[in-house]
Amino acid sequence: MHKRKLGKNLEVSAVGLGCMGLSYGYGPATEKQAAINLIRSAVDLGVTFFDTAEAYGPFANEELVGEALAPFRDRVVIATKFGFRSGDAHAGLDSRPERIREVANASLRRLQTDRIDLFYQHRVDPNVPIEDVAGTVKELIQQGKVKHFGLSEAGAQTIRRAHGVQAVTAVQSEYSLWWREPEKEVFPVLEELGIGFVPFSPLGKGFLTGAIDEETTFDRTDFRNTVPRFKPEARKANRVLVDLLGRIASRKQATPAQIAIAWLLAQKPWIVPIPGTTKLHRLKENVGAAGVQLAADDVQQIADALSQITVQGERYSPDRQQLINR
Repeated sequence: MHKRKLGKNLEVSAVGLGCMGLSYGYGPATEKQAAINLIRSAVDLGVTFFDTAEAYGPFANEELVGEALAPFRDRVVIATKFGFRSGDAHAGLDSRPERIREVANASLRRLQTDRIDLFYQHRVDPNVPIEDVAGTVKELIQQGKVKHFGLSEAGAQTIRRAHGVQAVTAVQSEYSLWWREPEKEVFPVLEELGIGFVPFSPLGKGFLTGAIDEETTFDRTDFRNTVPRFKPEARKANRVLVDLLGRIASRKQATPAQIAIAWLLAQKPWIVPIPGTTKLHRLKENVGAAGVQLAADDVQQIADALSQITVQGERYSPDRQQLINR
């Protein structure tokens, strides 16, 4: 797989692996050895960029990723995150400097490593100045515990302020054919400052694969049950987007998921999507998207078609929505 660069000098595979779903968020956790095998299969397929967080579990996903990647540590880039009280995404935000340092040390142990390649603030904490957050990560970088600083779901001004204290290597936010909000204000800042962008949920939490329709049911622990965009009536309305991907995929001898990822890669050379999966055949499909080339006229046709489509449903429930784009 070819490589891309985040920020000034963090080189990663063009498509990474989001590991959250192996432990958290999408129903029961994958059996441990099966999850380890999947992560190691990603390495075999050329993936060098793996995304986790203390909040995924909490803690279980970091432990899984650490064990799976220990034999390949010097060949891969591991990103993890801080920012929630006690590592619990439902317990409130906490990016106090002492908490950031505590998370860094604990994550190093769980990941079985001596450095965190990319350390993101998981969500912006309005109670802690972003300059203090960036300054704390800067100290961790100086100590050799962290290599690069990142932000997740941060707004343009927050990115600027953080970057003024410690260079931001990457910003992670949701971005896909059905959620394009970062293009408006975030992308111009990233382009100006030389910051990479890492889209999570590049397949619309699975919807853009075409495998989900209005009849699909989710495990009771699957967070999509709380997402307005996944209400049956919204799924039915949004099938028009999947149908569009299907038509393009047929022409390109690819799958809808591959077109969705290829579209992301075609937007900017500094974009590195991190689709997640628990299935080997989906992993191979996602990695294969890096070889799907969309010409300028393909991208324009997609843009023209998208301009005629209004995606139905908010992407988060109100309580989660308030945690983003600060």
